[in-house]
Amino acid sequence: MSSQQPVDFLLIGHFARDRIVVDGKAETSCGGGVYYGAVALARLGFRVVVATRLHPDDLSHLQAVREAGVQVYASHAEQTSGIENIYDSKDMERRITHPLGFAGRFSPEEIPRLSARIQAIVPIIAGEVDLDLLEELAERGPIALDIQGFVRVREGDKLVFRPWAELERGLSRVTYLKTDRAEAELLTGTADLEQAARALAALGPKEVVITESAGLTVVSQGEVFKAPFTPRSLAGRTGRGDTAFATYLGWRLRTPPAEACRWAAAITTLKQERPGPWDGDLDAARKILGRGRI
Repeated sequence: MSSQQPVDFLLIGHFARDRIVVDGKAETSCGGGVYYGAVALARLGFRVVVATRLHPDDLSHLQAVREAGVQVYASHAEQTSGIENIYDSKDMERRITHPLGFAGRFSPEEIPRLSARIQAIVPIIAGEVDLDLLEELAERGPIALDIQGFVRVREGDKLVFRPWAELERGLSRVTYLKTDRAEAELLTGTADLEQAARALAALGPKEVVITESAGLTVVSQGEVFKAPFTPRSLAGRTGRGDTAFATYLGWRLRTPPAEACRWAAAITTLKQERPGPWDGDLDAARKILGRGRI
């Protein structure tokens, strides 16, 4: 696959080396939308390219992404980004987060020039992608944006949510927007997810996807669609939002929003039951849909 050939998805964001702590027991794992999301899309059969930044010592960790069939453009950075996520197993929805590293801001030259059906900007921490780059990419084609990379801010040894000062200008260039419940409430002032999604859609995005522990809420062209997550365990909780957004986008290239919402919920349900990216078992997802779990 050369940089001149069209692809389905170009994903832009930091690859992460995260530290996951559950009930005081810690392990290090790969993370980020360019990991969970890109692998899931590749396993759905899409042509996927990733642009990322990381320290050269961590380049070997991208092998799993490449083995899934993803073409990777990796720029060297002084650090690899990472986040410590601390959970209590009784409540895997809430977490305490600390930054472990930051790989720096993308320059336009680090993004391959190619034709992509969707360009997904999936940063994990504010500062990876600036508004100028977002607008430049929007001139090339449709943008999907995970808002966390503009509102999750490093302050000392903490990660905190802060409003995006350029929200209206930024969202005017976005086709598909993803937030989680906390981000949606921060940006709109309402805890009602349907109202929040409509408020965000009014700023420009044609489709808004909001994730929470219960499932997905989607607003598309004024219509609302919902689908639950029904995992039997939360062993693979980390990467839930990345998987949900990526698989929703993938199915949107094939189906209307309502069906894309259901498929994304089924796949994300399976992903939450085991650590790592979704394993690509579509038959298991069909069984969840067929048995009425979603």
